[in-house]
Amino acid sequence: MDNSSGVGVLDKAALVLAALEPGPATLAGLVAATGLARPTAHRLAVALEHHRLVARDMQGRFVLGPRLGELASAAGEDRLLAAAGPVLARLRDITGESAQLFRRQGEHRVCVAAADRPTGLRDSIPVGSQLTMTGGSAAQVLLAWEDPERMNKGLLKANFSAAELSAVRRRGWSQSIGERETGVGSVSAPVRSPSGKVVAAVSVSGPLERLTRQPGRMHAPAVVAAGERLSQSLRRSA
Repeated sequence: MDNSSGVGVLDKAALVLAALEPGPATLAGLVAATGLARPTAHRLAVALEHHRLVARDMQGRFVLGPRLGELASAAGEDRLLAAAGPVLARLRDITGESAQLFRRQGEHRVCVAAADRPTGLRDSIPVGSQLTMTGGSAAQVLLAWEDPERMNKGLLKANFSAAELSAVRRRGWSQSIGERETGVGSVSAPVRSPSGKVVAAVSVSGPLERLTRQPGRMHAPAVVAAGERLSQSLRRSA
């Protein structure tokens, strides 16, 4: 089978990336795996490194770079958004509260999908809203499974503690009572990629007069189930 695209430099770059898929490789390893001349393999690997498609490990070997993970995450987001509408609508109908899906972007969390309670007192968060990572159950979920360095940095300004994040990881969901906005409560659960990484938080939110001071008791099972359904949709499409 001819794998040539007709664009020689792209075909050679694809060979380098494919050679790194099994794991780290020295320059000699790249030459052996790709059949490229040593100067060509080196030039392509360094160019790919410039664009963060290739990186180096502690031994100086070439490895797949972080940009590939970012692109994969973006592709996963499209699949996630396609599945989010029906899942959030069902969650809203089960709980009677507005439902949202949040993803982290830098130091903020962004509402990327929502299903609002149609009538009565509600907590409406428009799609596209940027909210702080310092408070709210979704912020807790998005921070709880981060690497220790990033988690500790996020906790410096947070309205919740490391002990609370530990409890979130243990039980698999979070709740907040007036953290983001006075009089508003919420419950959130993680959405995971096929690799198990937390890529989003699914939430319900509403006034404390309905959610009470223990919103998790009322809605955690439904929110966790919604997070699992969205996680399953990502696994099926992987």
